[in-house]
Amino acid sequence: QLQLVESGGGLVQPGGSLRLSCVSSGFTLDYGAVGWFRQAPGKEREWVSCISDYTVRTTLYGESVKGRFTISRDNAKNLVYLQMNSLKPEDTGVYYCAFSNLGGVCSRGAYYYDRWGQGTQVTVAS
Repeated sequence: QLQLVESGGGLVQPGGSLRLSCVSSGFTLDYGAVGWFRQAPGKEREWVSCISDYTVRTTLYGESVKGRFTISRDNAKNLVYLQMNSLKPEDTGVYYCAFSNLGGVCSRGAYYYDRWGQGTQVTVAS
C-alpha cells in the first residue's frame, strides 16, 4: 500500500518550534519532489514549502514562512522534515505532505502532487 504519513504536530506557544515528519511506505521519496501544504479552518489550502528530488534538493518557501521554516530530506530514513521555528498563531492549521510522481522539480501547485498524507494538526496558541 502506498502511503504518506505525517507526524509531529501539536500545541505550541507562539515563538515555539515543532518539527513535522513525512514518511512514505511502499515507495521511495528519493526521486520526486515533496511539498508541504497547510489549511486553516475556513481557509483555502496554502502551499508552505517544497524540496526537489534527492539529487538536487532545491528548497522553496512561501513568503509567510520564509526564514522561519526549513525543509530537508533524510534519504536513509525515507523522510522529509519541516522544521518550524518562531511559530505564530497564523501558522495554525492542518499540515499535509505531498509527493509528486510527475517529476523531481519543486512546485507550488497542489495539482503537481499525486500522493498526499492524512495531515497533522498544528496549533499555535498561548
